[in-house]
Amino acid sequence: MVVRNTTTVAVIGGTGYGGAELIRLLVRHPDVELVRVTSIDRVGEPLEAVHHNLWATGLTFENIAPAQAASEVDVTFLALPHKVSSTIASDLEGVAARIIDLSGDFRLRDARAYATFYGVEHPHPEELDGRWIYGLPELNRELISAATRVASPGCFATTVALGLLPIARAGLLAGPVQTVACTGSSGSGAYAKAGTHHPTRANNLKIYKPLTHQHTPEIVQTLEAAAERGGHGTPDFSLNFVPVSAPLTRGILANSFVRLPAAIGTQEVTALFVEAYGGEPFVRVLQSGAGRGAEVVAIKGSMYADLSFHVGPPDGATRQLVVTTAVDNLVKGGAGQAVQSMNLMLGLAETSGIDAPAMWP
Repeated sequence: MVVRNTTTVAVIGGTGYGGAELIRLLVRHPDVELVRVTSIDRVGEPLEAVHHNLWATGLTFENIAPAQAASEVDVTFLALPHKVSSTIASDLEGVAARIIDLSGDFRLRDARAYATFYGVEHPHPEELDGRWIYGLPELNRELISAATRVASPGCFATTVALGLLPIARAGLLAGPVQTVACTGSSGSGAYAKAGTHHPTRANNLKIYKPLTHQHTPEIVQTLEAAAERGGHGTPDFSLNFVPVSAPLTRGILANSFVRLPAAIGTQEVTALFVEAYGGEPFVRVLQSGAGRGAEVVAIKGSMYADLSFHVGPPDGATRQLVVTTAVDNLVKGGAGQAVQSMNLMLGLAETSGIDAPAMWP
């Protein structure tokens, strides 16, 4: 007799890249059972008809109301586009299932910032009052463990914030912070558009949404929370963020530039990063001068976030710090991090189902 896992899971919106990555992780997760995947297209078709790597799951795409699907399982993932998850918030109000949203609709606390960076008024601003916990375990592990609603972070936000959290916690984040981050084409979604279609970017590098990317206020909000947790109050800093469209399919490499007091050198910065991430299962700090910096090929397909940094010589009262962070946008920057939050919410081992390293050439 086959013994089924008792914790059941549904994915709402399973035809995109985020949904595909969720399904890939959940069908092999030892502690839960994926029982339902919904979509508004490809209805009735087996999952492998769309995602060719998901062979013989026994599941088909169903077109049923999100609230109905969520009411029949223990955990529901919303793998819907930005500005869609928020439209069904009221339908999910009375659902007992734990819900994890992968869109940007519930990450921000400021409805005005949402309107500015997402281009529309939030249809349910009351949902931004803190009931959705921001799902970055390295910042909010205890809050996630007690949550029933989690807003999973964005890919750029995860990458940049992880690189700067130790600096913010130490109260050293001040003045203008500059970040340039390159990302792969899968971050633009499964449906090709003129500016994101891979053949047009395969041999190209270009910036997009300079200083206006929607993850900007999310990063600022996260770093402010880290500084306040460290007992330093709200930091006086600004973020100038420039994303770069890169000829990759997956992966993000972010370089963030911060001015530090001249008295803070490599030894002090190393201590901050080791203290922050020494016990973290998925953050790897590459020691300065070790001969290898963070790079996409080392984390592709895995849950790891690799960090490296370089501290410049004193320049009067300050010196330059550059932090380099590499994350797979679909795993630690997306579906894998959502599963990490699920594990915490269910009281499972945090690494369950997501600890297998990806071996890429």
